[in-house]
Amino acid sequence: MIDLAVLFEHPAWFVPLFDALDRRGIGHVALRPDGHFDPADRRTPAPVVFNRIAMSSFLRADEHPIFHAIALLDHWRRGGARVINGPEVLAIDSSKARQLSLIAGLGLAVPATRVVHRVADVEAAAATLAFPLVIKANIGGSGAGITRYDSMDELRAAIADRRLPTSVDGVLLVQDYVPARDGTITRIETLDRHYLYALDIAGGGAFDLCPADACQVPGAPIPMIASDPGPVLTHAAEAIARAAGLDVGGIEVMIDDRDGIARFYDINALSNFVAKPIDVLGWDPHDRLVDYLIQVIQEARG
Repeated sequence: MIDLAVLFEHPAWFVPLFDALDRRGIGHVALRPDGHFDPADRRTPAPVVFNRIAMSSFLRADEHPIFHAIALLDHWRRGGARVINGPEVLAIDSSKARQLSLIAGLGLAVPATRVVHRVADVEAAAATLAFPLVIKANIGGSGAGITRYDSMDELRAAIADRRLPTSVDGVLLVQDYVPARDGTITRIETLDRHYLYALDIAGGGAFDLCPADACQVPGAPIPMIASDPGPVLTHAAEAIARAAGLDVGGIEVMIDDRDGIARFYDINALSNFVAKPIDVLGWDPHDRLVDYLIQVIQEARG
C-alpha cells in the first residue's frame, strides 16, 4: 500500500530519507515535479504528500519547478491529500521578503531590509541604510544571489554594469550586512512546530551554509557543531514555525556582533538535515521525522 508520496527535485539529498522509510516499511512513492497534471483530475498520488522542493532548484534548471509545485501541491490538497509543508509554506519559502515580514510581525529582530522590484529603486533603498550592505535575490538557495557592497560607488558601478544579483521572481532585497558573532550562524531545526535540534555553522562570512551530505565539498567541509540555542531562541523559532505553518523546517538566526541582538533572517522549509548526524548529534533526526510521518499517515487514514 502506498501511504506517502515524496515530491522532490534534488537527485541526492533525500537518499537518507528514503532509506529510513524503507527501514520502517513505509509504503511510499518518489515523485519528481516533471510532466503535467490535469486540474480536473481529483486523484492524489497518496493519502499523504511530503513536499521536498528546494528553492535552489532554479540553479539546476532554468525551467525550475517552484511555482509549478505550488499549484500541484494545492491541487493535491484540494483532492483530499494531507500535504506536509503545503503550498502556503512553499509560498513563504519562496519569498525572503515574506519571511522577514512574518518574523518581524512576531516582534523578533531581523536585518534592516528594503524590498524592491526595480533596479531603478535599488540606489534609493540603499541610501536609507549604512554600508556595507548586501543585495539578495528574493528567491535564493545555497547562498545564490547574494552580493556584498562596501560603498555606494561600488553599488552604483554594479548597477551601471548590470551586475546586480537577479531573482527568478524579479524581487530584490537591499539589506544591512550583519557581522555574525564569531562568523557563526545558528540553524534551529523544527518538526511539527517543535524544536528538534540546532547547529552552529561557521561560515566565516560565506553565504552558502547548507549542512547536508550532498552539499559538502570534499576537502572543504563546512564546520558545524550541535548546539543549545537556549530557551529564548528556541521558543522564538517555534513561534516562527507556527506562524508559517511549517511542518518540517529550519529557522536561521545570527547574533549581531555590533549590538548582541539575535537577528532571524531565514525560514527554510527544505530541511535535509545535517551530514553525518550520528557524529554531529549522536542520533539520526530521520528517525524522528519518520515517526512524525507515520503519525500523519495514521491521522489521514482516519
